[in-house]
Amino acid sequence: MLQKIIAASVRNKLLVALLLLGLIAWGGFSAATLPLDAIPDVTNNQVQVITQSPALAAQEVEQLLTVPLELQLRTVPGVTEIRSISRFGLSVI
Repeated sequence: MLQKIIAASVRNKLLVALLLLGLIAWGGFSAATLPLDAIPDVTNNQVQVITQSPALAAQEVEQLLTVPLELQLRTVPGVTEIRSISRFGLSVI
């Protein structure tokens, strides 16, 4: 069976080439008319703000760095969630 398909393809090279070009054109047309909803944007945009102050304890870092920065970052348009952590000399938002 496979031998017959190969032999027919070799004999009818033009027909095989036209079928291949038709498939390529059909695929290109299908890709161009594909609705954007079929390929949603799944990226999760994130920004990480890291501040260091080696002389401050964790509670001071939270009071002097983390909380004021969080309050300012909440005013940025499009922000949906803010998470933070305060450690000795380090604030990560």
